[in-house]
Amino acid sequence: MNMANTSSLTILCPILFLMILIIEVAFCSNNNSIPTHLSGCKKQLCGDFEIPYPFGLDKGCFMDPPYLFQISCTDSTPYLFSSAFNVSKITVVDGEVTIMLAVAKDCYSKDGKQLTPDVSDFTQGLNEFFSVSFVRNKFYSIGCDNLATINGYRGDKNYTTGCISSCSYPNEVDLKSCSGVGCCQTSIPSQLTKYGMMLGSNDNHRSVWSFNPCSYAFVMQETEFKFSRLEEFTNVFSVPVIFDWAVGFDSCQVAEKNKATYACKENSVCVNSTPRRGYLCRCSEGFEGNPYIPNGCLDIDECKLYPNFCQNGTCINTVGSFECSCPTGTTYTKINGTTMSMCTQLSMITDDSDSRKRIIIYSVLGSALGLIFLLISLWYLIRIIKKKTNIKRKEVHFQRNGGLLLQQQLSTHEYSIENIKLFNSEELEKATNNFDMDRILGQGGQGTVHKGMLTDGRIVAVKKSKIDGEEKVGEFINEVVILAQINHRNVVKLLGCCLETEVPLLVYEFIPNGTLSHYLHDHEREFQLTWNMRLRIASEIAAALFYLHSATSSPIYHRDIKSTNILLDEKYRAKIADFGTSKAVDVDQTHVTTLIYGTFGYLDPEYFQSNQFTDKSDVYSFGVVLVELLTSEKAVSITRSKEGKSLATYFLIAMNENHLFEIVDTNLVKESQNHVNDQIVAVANLARKCLNLNGKMRPTMKEVSIELDKIQMVTSGDDYNNPQSAEEIVYVRTEQIEPWDFSYTTTSSTSNNYASPSTSIELPLLSSKNH
Repeated sequence: MNMANTSSLTILCPILFLMILIIEVAFCSNNNSIPTHLSGCKKQLCGDFEIPYPFGLDKGCFMDPPYLFQISCTDSTPYLFSSAFNVSKITVVDGEVTIMLAVAKDCYSKDGKQLTPDVSDFTQGLNEFFSVSFVRNKFYSIGCDNLATINGYRGDKNYTTGCISSCSYPNEVDLKSCSGVGCCQTSIPSQLTKYGMMLGSNDNHRSVWSFNPCSYAFVMQETEFKFSRLEEFTNVFSVPVIFDWAVGFDSCQVAEKNKATYACKENSVCVNSTPRRGYLCRCSEGFEGNPYIPNGCLDIDECKLYPNFCQNGTCINTVGSFECSCPTGTTYTKINGTTMSMCTQLSMITDDSDSRKRIIIYSVLGSALGLIFLLISLWYLIRIIKKKTNIKRKEVHFQRNGGLLLQQQLSTHEYSIENIKLFNSEELEKATNNFDMDRILGQGGQGTVHKGMLTDGRIVAVKKSKIDGEEKVGEFINEVVILAQINHRNVVKLLGCCLETEVPLLVYEFIPNGTLSHYLHDHEREFQLTWNMRLRIASEIAAALFYLHSATSSPIYHRDIKSTNILLDEKYRAKIADFGTSKAVDVDQTHVTTLIYGTFGYLDPEYFQSNQFTDKSDVYSFGVVLVELLTSEKAVSITRSKEGKSLATYFLIAMNENHLFEIVDTNLVKESQNHVNDQIVAVANLARKCLNLNGKMRPTMKEVSIELDKIQMVTSGDDYNNPQSAEEIVYVRTEQIEPWDFSYTTTSSTSNNYASPSTSIELPLLSSKNH
């Protein structure tokens, strides 16, 4: 009987032990499962979608404020705030939420009639706690005849960008790079909150309707974008867009002081959010889980995570870390960082005899001297190799940056390379403190400009060009060659260049007072440009353009005249800059045929339609700048009415309706001088001539420059009362009577005393939806 019992116990004991072990493992596993919701709240589920804290469904189960973290569930589908924002993913660690947003669509019938366009504010309802991830998303547009724009806000500032895509037949579409043939894309800035999109068409899709009746535009997660054919998005109504979120708007340093609202719990650290203001919480090293939940960051068991961590020893897990226990006579040594360690034998050095000690000492000294000699030799050899490599690299950079092409171009134009100083890279690095970010003067499509000081004490502007392919190299060489031919006081002077760096550098004279755009559009500035200053600036720009068009050995078309490319020196004199896309043409050549290049709001409509850029295209852009000087308004603004988003259209409508002084800058109207009002009217009529849709009807820059000089002749009240001056200003107003001229008379009133034009104004846009 006893033997039977003993036999039964022998069989049952291992089974019982195994069952206890399984229960214990399961219990530990449940205890160590990573929490996703607050204690006392049930698991936050909407259908199959699990909602992690700080987001939640039920009251008390999400973090304050509720308008940031509350999720609503409708038909097993999670929504942020309202049914407009379908949530597809929430990432707690990275502070990201993925929302499905609509695709803008613009379709046309075969005869070019526009069907219902789908354009609106796609983020209406989102607040400042969410910003579009500029790292994870891009703006895309698909179609063969479309101009797509995205308009949004960065804080309280407006932002607009876009892209153009076109093609003539289906097989021409670029399916790989999405670079403008049937598909175009552009990056978006950081901290972009609410945004809307608009689609326009040049020909209402008539020429491409058979294979592409619709255009599409959308912001989308870059890794999810796939494009294989034009019909790809016919039945796609929404796409994933990643938004950045963070807790509050305070930094970690400020938030940690308020314990009542501080969101980071035990075993976590605070990290300042970089995409937008505020902070995020992350589990400390050695922990994992949800840092926003009390005790939500759990210890990582490194011994289970890395089974072979302590070779020849025993791994012991500790809170937030681990230890290796080694047998007696061995010591713990790391081999591969945190992936493997082992216990090694301790070296035992005996000192039985003096001879052995001396051998050891001599061996150590000999090894040390040999090592020192080897290190010195290696150091010297490395210096030689680095010097030769540096020379070779500079030669490669010189050729890649178009050095040979530059020499060829300068010799072809009968200019010597000695006229342009070739700076070395060390000199410019020292001048700009290694291109310190604090010395950046501005950034644009052509490159970044740093402020520097040369060894002779001169302050200069060093432009670090953006070079990506042979086309950009050509633009850089073109700018050098163009500026080598120019010697005019109202054009920024090129001092030299450097071609031995990774990207080429241009060195200009330093213009201290920034851009004209800054003084016109920053209405909070204490210093405001007076009317006399604006009129003088307009005259100086016109004189420089007249010089470029008529006085150089080969006429030069600037191709990107705008207020941001006009700089002001210490005496607020105008200087034209940025000649990267300029073109020098033969004397008998009337135009250049190029791909569309320019800035929205300044583009000549004729050039946009024909791809042919003429000297009158520069005149059109100058006309927009004249209107900016008159109104202090931006060339494109989404805050104006639909018809007036383009400043040129806005201005021409006001002129047509006899409302000029309603749009003129109020600071100019306050000057309340009769001659100023007359000059404003004269300049407005000149701007209207420059903005004529028919390029042949626009004046030349010579005529514009002469007319501005005449307008300037009335500079004070005394001059205004002078009969000769009055006679001259009347001559300015009436000397060129054409169908689009205004006729008006001298007046001492501040009211709008000018007549309507004899013919109606054609607006310089294909249709209002194009911009």
